[in-house]
Amino acid sequence: MSRRKYRDWNRLIGVPVEIRQYGATIRTGVVDDVMPDSSMLWLMADSSHARTLYDAHEDFEVWIELELLEAHHLLQVAAPVSV
Repeated sequence: MSRRKYRDWNRLIGVPVEIRQYGATIRTGVVDDVMPDSSMLWLMADSSHARTLYDAHEDFEVWIELELLEAHHLLQVAAPVSV
């Protein structure tokens, strides 16, 4: 699977992503939350990192595997989670 830059961050909650800045990979993780205008996103905490905020205006980019995004959205439709 190949990764592609993805600008519509508000569709990525729960999706594994790669964060890049100036061409270098900064971190990988799962998107926890996003701003509605896709200007910022938070990656979930994991065993190595705290929950982290990334701002598009600071030249952070989100790269995804489109197949994972499509699979995530299919699961959301097939089995919606109710709270």
